[in-house]
Amino acid sequence: MSAPSTPPAVYQRRVDRVREEMVARDIDVVMVSVGHDLPYLTGYLAMPLERLTMLVLPRDADATLLVPELEAPRVVEQPGVFALHPWGELTDPIELVAKLAAGASRVAVGDQMWARFLVELLPQMPGTEFRRAVDVVGPLRMVKDAAEVAALRAAGAAADRVADQLHRGQIPLVGRSEAEVSADISARLIAEGHDKVNFAIVAAGANAASPHHHGGDRVIERGEIVLCDFGGTMAGYCSDTTRCVFTGDVPSEIAEAYAVLHEAQAASVASAVVGTPCEEVDRAAREIIAAAGWGDQFIHRTGHGIGMEEHEDPYIVAGNRRPLEPGHAFSVEPGIYVAGRWGMRLEDIVVATAAGPEPLNASDHRLVSVDA
Repeated sequence: MSAPSTPPAVYQRRVDRVREEMVARDIDVVMVSVGHDLPYLTGYLAMPLERLTMLVLPRDADATLLVPELEAPRVVEQPGVFALHPWGELTDPIELVAKLAAGASRVAVGDQMWARFLVELLPQMPGTEFRRAVDVVGPLRMVKDAAEVAALRAAGAAADRVADQLHRGQIPLVGRSEAEVSADISARLIAEGHDKVNFAIVAAGANAASPHHHGGDRVIERGEIVLCDFGGTMAGYCSDTTRCVFTGDVPSEIAEAYAVLHEAQAASVASAVVGTPCEEVDRAAREIIAAAGWGDQFIHRTGHGIGMEEHEDPYIVAGNRRPLEPGHAFSVEPGIYVAGRWGMRLEDIVVATAAGPEPLNASDHRLVSVDA
């Protein structure tokens, strides 16, 4: 699909910034295929086909977008950004790519390029050093502009409306399977404006101790925690939020653990000021959970970047010393998981701004008791 609503000047600025990064990193050509670097730079989201789609972006020459001829009608051309080159069924597209990149000493390729295409390209470019395009494009995609933040904010608000329905008991739980509730949440995301659903995790009771549980035919009962982690894509940008509810009166052990989780998540969000290393945002949540005795039950990083993809840089994890910049968007989602018994997670999307961290999710953060 293409994104004709974005002005060509936006793509031109992005391409110009990529070329600046190429100069700084001594990269001669950037090649991106399927994945989100391509629509970020051109507005065109390629289908993952066995036929090659490739943007060939030289540092010192015009960019060319190679697409299978039958896909060309789906491309919205961006004058001054790239030249469109459809190729026919009897053409060798790898040979075309090699010609467009002839003489390049260092080429950066996209992470999502299929291995078969790279393997076929290698013998046609002997002596060329290949690197990852994420090192060139990634730092630019990490910093969202005002329009991108607005798109994330709108997607987050739409997801919040579904979370509010969950908290008000408008999404029936007891007596339904996890899969049925997941399908219900998915339909509500679409109804609230999402173009597609990326995931809708519904995990009840002991299943909630598996952070990426796939909902099945397990029926939700009274007297248990239900973890719901859901998000989708809306106008090209992603939502992602996690809320837990309890089907009945909340036991003291669950209430006490959730109070710790709530405190840890709020502290982590508050710590996410510009200039703070990503690992410190992770530490802010982890220290509170560990001090309460649940450290071994917090088994994943605190967060991930978000934008055109649901998971992208920057990652909020120990060892990532990258300082937060204005425009960085990421999740803050600590969790506590007790194998065989229960699990809980609380997640907001946050944008780092000069005025402080801006959470993009405002639905109720409490462990709400629902009789549904």
